[in-house]
Amino acid sequence: MVGTIEVGDKDRLDLDTLGAWMTANVPGYAGPLTYAKFAGGQSNPTYRLDTPERAYVLRRKPFGPILPSAHAVDREYRVIAGLHPTGFPVPRPYGLCEDAAVIGSAFYVMEMVEGRTIWDGAMPGATPPERASHYEAMVDTLAALHNTDYAAAGLGEYGKPGNYFERQVGRWTKQYRAAETEHMDSVERLIEWLPRTLPEQTRTSIVHGDYRIDNMIFAPSEPKVIAVLDWELSTLGDPLADFSYLLMSWVTEPEGRSGVLGMTGPETGIPTIEQVVDRYCAATGRDGVPDLNWYFAYNLFRLTGIVQGIKKRIIDGTASSAQAEKTVAKIHGLADAAWGFAVKAGA
Repeated sequence: MVGTIEVGDKDRLDLDTLGAWMTANVPGYAGPLTYAKFAGGQSNPTYRLDTPERAYVLRRKPFGPILPSAHAVDREYRVIAGLHPTGFPVPRPYGLCEDAAVIGSAFYVMEMVEGRTIWDGAMPGATPPERASHYEAMVDTLAALHNTDYAAAGLGEYGKPGNYFERQVGRWTKQYRAAETEHMDSVERLIEWLPRTLPEQTRTSIVHGDYRIDNMIFAPSEPKVIAVLDWELSTLGDPLADFSYLLMSWVTEPEGRSGVLGMTGPETGIPTIEQVVDRYCAATGRDGVPDLNWYFAYNLFRLTGIVQGIKKRIIDGTASSAQAEKTVAKIHGLADAAWGFAVKAGA
């Protein structure tokens, strides 16, 4: 979400109908209203709304045809509304609109949280202690999410019972098939292997679904997470899904985003994967984690499904980011890397 861009014709909002909705649904709202589109985000288009008194953020479903169950802004809003009263760091929710007649799609409005977004997990320019404290904050915030009493937060029905990974492998297989544009051998092998080798689920928690360094906002001048963003993929499930997804950064080459492979240790301050595991387990009362290679294979399979959806939207003309084409160029590498971890896990 680094910076805003001029809103293109296909992404314009009707400010008259939006302003009327804000007046009726957002306490304290007072126009006039101006807006810009955030540059990042390929899934749910996101806008900054400005009034003379305050700023808001609006997230909406893409205009045009979309895959079933994708772009669930209503679920994003529901989990943010449940978590905010618990003190977990999410933006204050202001309102959800499921009437597509207002701006052309369902959307919700939340607080604009001012702080720092860290796009590069290597944190260039930071000192080793600064890097260490930011990574500790990330791990501790994830542990706090997984320790949250989801039933007390009104989210007891937020996910389905049963094995989370079984549901997710099935879901992403269907999503991949719905968006499939070409045959990929690695994906076909994963679709056959993953359901046969599902790990046992021993805990259930709120699962963010996309927990990585650039999906959170840090305080302006301290290593504290003040908002976790992008809850589109959240549900109730196995907390090891989130934790193993975070750990993907440690097995990903530094690419200017989250990858920190080969960069850990006291020289950089970035904790080793073993230190991250120890800290998370201490905070959540675990005595360890299982072999992670299956989880890494699953996470890359899921990313392949997500990127395949972006590729399909490019073809359909509904992709919402100029970065989309650069992202889909990586799809074969993602699928092959996923199968590589499956082989390490015994496939």
